[in-house]
Amino acid sequence: MNCSYVTHGITSIISKSFPGAVYYVNTNEKLLALTIDDGPDSITTPAILETLEKYNARATFFLISSYIENNSEIVTRIAEQGHEIGNHMTHDEPSHKLSKAKFIRKFNEADSIFSQYAKVRWFRPGSGFYNEWMIEYIESRGYRCALGSVYPVDTITRSSSFSSFYISMTVRPGSIIILHDRGARGALTVETLHTILPILKNRGYEFVTLSELVDSAK
Repeated sequence: MNCSYVTHGITSIISKSFPGAVYYVNTNEKLLALTIDDGPDSITTPAILETLEKYNARATFFLISSYIENNSEIVTRIAEQGHEIGNHMTHDEPSHKLSKAKFIRKFNEADSIFSQYAKVRWFRPGSGFYNEWMIEYIESRGYRCALGSVYPVDTITRSSSFSSFYISMTVRPGSIIILHDRGARGALTVETLHTILPILKNRGYEFVTLSELVDSAK
């Protein structure tokens, strides 16, 4: 059985059941969007950036604004190296559990910080859950919501071998991959990237930003 076909089919069903977010892009071009959540981190984010540079890959970093104060140079480096910055709110917490007023306040607080570094057009809710009014609000601010189609549950498995195997078996043109930064999770991502980037590039895939992937299908 083709694992990428099964994964895509499941994601397609989810996207129809929970509309309002981008899960993948329908394209025949061998493009992949690598997205990395929960940074920046003073140790692991630079290591991720070095790995991406080594393999000539771009990514979208969904950053948490409260982590930026002591890592502003790293955020500048993310933008300068051609990667994309996404809004992952102010703290690592489930966005859907916030009141509407608190969500709006925290979203805008994060946006005001991220916009100092680059134009931001993507939002990813904390814990991956959202509701209709959240989508309506972020779209009123010029954002779109992005989830993903290839998620090796790296926050739970904590196994680079599993993450690498899962990603390599389930990607297809237009996939959006989700990995994580900070501490042990970030170190795991560095190891995973060193495995999957050369494998997938040898298959002819190119790693682009989320915006580049979406824009390629227009």
